[in-house]
Amino acid sequence: MKSVSLAVLAAFTLSAAPLLAAPGEPIRLWPKDAPGENGNIGEEKDTSGPKSGLVAGKPLIRLGNVSQPTITVYRPAKEKDTGASVVICPGGGYSILAYDLEGSEVCEWLNSIGVTGVLLKYRVPKRAGVEKHTAALQDAQRAIGLVRARAGEFGVDPKRIGILGFSAGGHLAAAASNNYEKRTYEAVDDADKVSCRPDFSILIYPAYLTVKDKDDAIAPELPITANTPQTFLTMTEDDGVRVEGPLFYYLALKKVKVPAEMHLYPTGGHGYGLRPSQHTVTTWPKRAEEWMRVRGLLTATK
Repeated sequence: MKSVSLAVLAAFTLSAAPLLAAPGEPIRLWPKDAPGENGNIGEEKDTSGPKSGLVAGKPLIRLGNVSQPTITVYRPAKEKDTGASVVICPGGGYSILAYDLEGSEVCEWLNSIGVTGVLLKYRVPKRAGVEKHTAALQDAQRAIGLVRARAGEFGVDPKRIGILGFSAGGHLAAAASNNYEKRTYEAVDDADKVSCRPDFSILIYPAYLTVKDKDDAIAPELPITANTPQTFLTMTEDDGVRVEGPLFYYLALKKVKVPAEMHLYPTGGHGYGLRPSQHTVTTWPKRAEEWMRVRGLLTATK
């Protein structure tokens, strides 16, 4: 019976393999050290402990002490590949990265709809003496430029590179979507000479988009203009991060006529990634896929 079970498992694995994300080797973002790094923040590791909470009954990786940022490219099966790609920014309050919940699992979903996922491991925790997003934005700008510069190698369309973020990663995706005319660091190679503007943005329960004590004015690091990329947003009314942030962000996009779509759900809280639950908010991946399809982002180039 044991040999039969192994054979069945092997057959299942082979049949399922084309549908699953197949990550490449991590690629260091910076040819040397990242800007301003001195390497004294401690060992990079999963900071989850015995009392760490579960999401949808499953544990998650809470990756901390990242000083060597990377991207990992997940390519879809060749027969499904649309040429679109998305840089993924996990959340974690700029303290850790929810690396599987809001990272590798998202790459697998993107692969299932024919999109290349580019998982960004950006620097956390936030560095002392600078804004919470300073190091992370450098990494995000660098990542988008690197994907565009190496689009031929990665098999992606340089005109359909999006960015997707959760929570603090949603703020990072918004920051990258509004800070692209000039790099926030000195150029290091040719990858920094191409545009780092995302072609579209997907913000899932994004944090820090507005300043609460200033009547929810848009955060100053998010200078929305008519050239801000088309945007998809998802939020719940009971999210502790406050629904006002994405609502006012959406209205600011609407004011300058940036195409935007927002889905607001009554319950579901925060930090669910795309793990299904009884809350309808966890159907957001289907809504995002529909949005991308309608916007022409999933139309394969000839």
